[in-house]
This record gives sequence, structure tokens and C-alpha cells, in this order.
Amino acid sequence: MAESDTRKRPEPDLVLVRTDAFRKLERTWFPPEAVELAVEVVSKESEVRDREREPELYARAGVRFYWRVEQDGNDAVVYEYEKDPASPSGDYGRPTIHRKSLRTSVPLKLECDLTDILDR
Repeated sequence: MAESDTRKRPEPDLVLVRTDAFRKLERTWFPPEAVELAVEVVSKESEVRDREREPELYARAGVRFYWRVEQDGNDAVVYEYEKDPASPSGDYGRPTIHRKSLRTSVPLKLECDLTDILDR
């Protein structure tokens, strides 16, 4: 996230950033204040990193929303996290877990089917 923290900077699988972050198109990173949402898709190789280390780094950097996507058979499960304003450490609160379908309005309005993702 922060350029000075390149050795620890996570690289989300999907990132939603504010449009003003694109003023410098030569960038290979975005400052945390420009990131609205960071999404990680968990694989066997990234399980510990995506479930433990990267959420900690995103929260510490100030990224308000973090989603973790995992496979459950042929379906996807989305764990939707938001920073807890009451947390003294600035951690994410308990996730909203989406099975079968994802319906959310923050940080963007989105609805999608999470079933049979392998058959598509």
C-alpha cells in the first residue's frame, strides 16, 4: 500500500480505488487513502496470508472494506469486512458472510450469484 512499506505491501486480487487516484497513471501502487475496497481470493497457497496477514495490513493502512472470497465446493463464499470504528486497534469487525448470493451496498451496490462458479 504505502510506497515506503514495499516489503510488506499486499497485492490484492481486486482493488476498488477512487477515480482521483488515477491522476498518475504510471503508478504501480495506490496510497491506502485511495483504496475503497481490497479483495483477496483464497487459494491453498495463499490461505494464511489472505486470512491473517493481509487483513491486518489493510486495516493498519486504513482500508475501510476488505472482502475475502473462498471456494466451497462449486460455490463461492464472500466474507465482507468493514473497519470497526469502536475498535481501539482499528481492526475489522465480524464479517458478513454471503453464501448463494452477494448483496451489498457498501462500498458499492452489487448483487451477484455465488453458486456453481466452476460451471461457468
